[in-house]
Amino acid sequence: MKLRESAVAVTTATLLLSVFGAGAAHAHGYRYWSFWERDGGSWVYATQGPATARPADGDVQGFRFAVSEDSRDATRPRGAASFDAICADTPAEPGTKRVALVLDFGTPADAPRGSSRPPESRTECAQVPPEATSAESLAAVAKPLRYDSNALLCAISGYPEKGCGDQVAEAHAAGGEANDGREADGEQAGAKPSDRPSDGGPSAGLLTGLVVITALGAAALWQSRRRG
Repeated sequence: MKLRESAVAVTTATLLLSVFGAGAAHAHGYRYWSFWERDGGSWVYATQGPATARPADGDVQGFRFAVSEDSRDATRPRGAASFDAICADTPAEPGTKRVALVLDFGTPADAPRGSSRPPESRTECAQVPPEATSAESLAAVAKPLRYDSNALLCAISGYPEKGCGDQVAEAHAAGGEANDGREADGEQAGAKPSDRPSDGGPSAGLLTGLVVITALGAAALWQSRRRG
């Protein structure tokens, strides 16, 4: 009977390691251009893509290239983001609108392997027709743009030269810089309080898996003793 109990314990431990291992194996990120809108004095992750969002005259929008797990983990654009400063040299004209854009090409740590060094971040003031989308505003000042077959924005001003939303083995902080676009208070980009993950605790899926495995292990142990 002790042999059977040992076998059950080993099986249960193997299942537990499988669950934890699966969680670790899925800890990854994606290298992509994230899209932001300026709301007062802070960046907010855009709720629409640049192809459908239609900024108003005076809006400030940002694009940041970085490695992130998802929108809650995405890295904000860096640098000044004042419409008055960005569009100071672009006077208003009838029949047009002005959209201030912050283009942050990220850090060398976020660059695809084999890619050239990221260009310096810059700001642009796009003067476009009133009905122009964010994508059209971007195209007016930052060509060439590159999209994939699913209309995902892959490159701004030709950067990066290749790749599009590529999965990476591990999401990491971009270059380890201080104030790398993440808020000092730990708020995550574009996330509502209810959307933020728990403070380092296991996910609900992982806890569910542990409960199921524990129950299976207990049942197997009881069956083993019953047969003995």
